[in-house]
Amino acid sequence: MKLYTYFRSSAAYRVRIALNLKNIPHELVGVNLLKSEQQGENYTGKNPQGLLPALETEQGVLAQSLAILEWLEETHTDTPLLPNDPWQKAQVRNFCYAIACDIHPIDNLRVLKYLSQELHVDDEQKNTWYRHWVIEGFKKLELMLGDSPFCFGDKPTLADVCLVPQVFNALRFKVDMTPFPKIAAIYAHCNEMAAFSDAAPENQPDAQ
Repeated sequence: MKLYTYFRSSAAYRVRIALNLKNIPHELVGVNLLKSEQQGENYTGKNPQGLLPALETEQGVLAQSLAILEWLEETHTDTPLLPNDPWQKAQVRNFCYAIACDIHPIDNLRVLKYLSQELHVDDEQKNTWYRHWVIEGFKKLELMLGDSPFCFGDKPTLADVCLVPQVFNALRFKVDMTPFPKIAAIYAHCNEMAAFSDAAPENQPDAQ
């Protein structure tokens, strides 16, 4: 498999973690978002959406991180990242969607670029926008968590796979994590595992 990735793409970060947790051999192919390489013909020929990540498999190329995560879950079952119980599984998915659908889309790079380049928002205003929506989302996530070491239980699930990249970006934008002790504790606990730390942006070949 080839994963088309950018070291600071949180969506690609999710997939890197899952591939590591499941011990799936893969090659990382860097696509530089800051240079808009995701819009080039070489990449859009593989992924017409022009977004990261994309996973190239023997069956073809799959995009959208949650679709990739679900496919990996269904095809590589030795290390499950979803509970067996349908209700618990739905709770994990609910948590994932809260991040991937409600927090991430309005704070990703193309939105921030639009704020800066088209609406002429200055850096401080842009960062205020980012922090506001992360904090609003984290307030809800914190209420959804119990006292377990991972988001749901004593093993990592797709909820942790989605949470860790979002917290990394929150810290990068100087979000105060003091009001979110459960989220902060899970983030620290996850990063004690090699599957998470090896997937971290600073440990990627294209890190700059």
